[in-house]
Amino acid sequence: MNHLPERKILSLPAVYPCEAISPDTLLSSLISLCHEILAKRVSGLYPIHRGAILEAIREVGLLSNFFEEVYECGFGDFPESAVVCLSELHFALQKLGFLLHDCSRKGARFWILMRSDLVLSEFRVQIRSIATALDALPLEFINISPEAKELVRLLSMQAWTVEIELSKCDDLAIRTVRSVLNQFKRGINPDPVDLKRVLDHLQIQSWSDCDDELSFLEQELFSHIEEGHNNEVPFLSSLTGFMLYCRVVIFNSVDFKRVERKEPTTRATSIDWLSPDGLQCPISLELMTDPVTVSSGQTYDRASIKKWIKSGCLTCPVTGKMLTSTELVPNLAVRRLVEQYCHRNDILIAEPSTKHRRTVDKTDVPFCVASAGAIRLAVSFLVCKLSKGGTQERRKATHEMRKLSKSNNFHRACLVEADAVPWLLYVLSSSDPFIQDNAVAVLLNLSKHPSGRKAIFELGGIGLIIDIIKYGLKVEAKQNAAAVLFYLSSVEDYRVEIGKISEAVPTLVELLRNGMYRGKKNAAVSLFGLLESPENHPKVISAGAIPVLVSLLKCERSDIVYDSVAILEKIAERPEGTIQIIKSAAIARVVDVLGSSTSRSGKEHCVSLLLFLCKNGGDTVVSQLGRMPSLMVELYRLVTEGTADAGKKARSILDLIHNHNEADYPVVVLPIQIHDRVIHAL
Repeated sequence: MNHLPERKILSLPAVYPCEAISPDTLLSSLISLCHEILAKRVSGLYPIHRGAILEAIREVGLLSNFFEEVYECGFGDFPESAVVCLSELHFALQKLGFLLHDCSRKGARFWILMRSDLVLSEFRVQIRSIATALDALPLEFINISPEAKELVRLLSMQAWTVEIELSKCDDLAIRTVRSVLNQFKRGINPDPVDLKRVLDHLQIQSWSDCDDELSFLEQELFSHIEEGHNNEVPFLSSLTGFMLYCRVVIFNSVDFKRVERKEPTTRATSIDWLSPDGLQCPISLELMTDPVTVSSGQTYDRASIKKWIKSGCLTCPVTGKMLTSTELVPNLAVRRLVEQYCHRNDILIAEPSTKHRRTVDKTDVPFCVASAGAIRLAVSFLVCKLSKGGTQERRKATHEMRKLSKSNNFHRACLVEADAVPWLLYVLSSSDPFIQDNAVAVLLNLSKHPSGRKAIFELGGIGLIIDIIKYGLKVEAKQNAAAVLFYLSSVEDYRVEIGKISEAVPTLVELLRNGMYRGKKNAAVSLFGLLESPENHPKVISAGAIPVLVSLLKCERSDIVYDSVAILEKIAERPEGTIQIIKSAAIARVVDVLGSSTSRSGKEHCVSLLLFLCKNGGDTVVSQLGRMPSLMVELYRLVTEGTADAGKKARSILDLIHNHNEADYPVVVLPIQIHDRVIHAL
């Protein structure tokens, strides 16, 4: 399971002790700091830079003995200069602790190896800082044994003279990596023996270990892009390509990581009392893997509340209060509870979103030649396994393709160019649910790319996708297949062809009626896309979409409700659609949605739908709306408080109602004397 986001690697945010700190407090802290560092003396924890690390730990061990003797002997007239020196040691040891943690950080070993110059430089700086502080320490005023004082002098001398250099094993691994990267640039597959030698040196022993390294490198890469540190981008991109190729080619199977069960040791960490409902986002009703708190004090999952705010809703979904700020504050306490719950129940959770989360639009082109070469070679390897391999090889290949295509446009383009699409369509008929589900997910990712949409369409993939919606082996496969149709429907010619397939629209309507949340959502957006072509309007109506959409206006999920209103709005643009909507008795429900909605876009869809119904349905609709006092209140509120577009449409409906009422109650002049003329309303 992923944990809370860590400090940026090789940032060493040490803090000086305060000036007024007492000697006993400072020494206690130094002893604790040394013990924390010494606790990391674990065999195999440091596969690289072992010489520098062992030297640092040896010095910390000697310092720990020194600090403990000073503490036991008492302070007496402890000079202020000694406190200053100990503060400098405290500062250096903090940095050394961070550095050792980074060197042992699983998932960052490859980066640490390839950044050896920077890592070893930091070790030299911190060890020399320790030597400087020890030289300045007034040992003559400190009440310890002569042997201890001599030990300090010896330690200082060694800290000044020790050589912190790159080991031969580390150097060989680095040179091997550089050689492989040069082969990638020339489009040459490297010798797997060379790759295995590097991985063994780093103790990367499984697919999951390799994936951890790749995830870290991708995070660093896109972090540098977001921060504008473009000088590092080609270097990080080349390392990413290297590790991606290793994950694809070297490891034959995917070892899905399982979290370790950790029993809470204290009452404070126990979650037995906690209901999982309390960890669910009030919007998505799913575990809050990235919980944030809004100004009202309520906590939501970041993705859900960001979508809520982006849609124009500026109220708290739970309390209904206006948000005084759109700032989202990470709730680490809830995040830890979610982690504990997932540990206990063996649930894998995704890494939370961050401001450095990569964006697909920044991946249209590769960041360096070596990375591009590695990816093309890896993709060719996967397509070969998919076309010629057995079940296990196809499971691995489709899983890798799914990860590759998830959020990288260049990867998607490479898969299309390597003719992955025909083989993905071929394995849709697989009896293995894992292969079928992954293949659909890859096709979904490729359908987000223009060349992917074209390949799926030209290879006759639409019918196969519709079959998956109907007969898919997993619910997720059906849901993703519906989403593929949505992306295909973004092209005018494709949505016309989709509509010509007799089972296409009825299949989507059936998924809208009986599907799970994601199935309903994907079916709804796909139907909306198909309605962009006038030829598909009668097909959507004849498939029975309107009664289903009207029934969904009472759905507990507000986004499903708003999607349903938006589709009804699209249908109501044409007179035949309006007639069927009126027959379904939808008007009262739409008015209810308008009154209960807290979303600006939701209200706008409602008022737009009502306006189409008025224009195409005539007096029948207008008179019905005129008899709804609650609607009048909402329309006047939109005129005064809504968006410009919503206000304009609300005013148009009010004008239609007003004109209708005047027509029903005409003003006439009675035949009486001119000087005594009175006007009566009949």
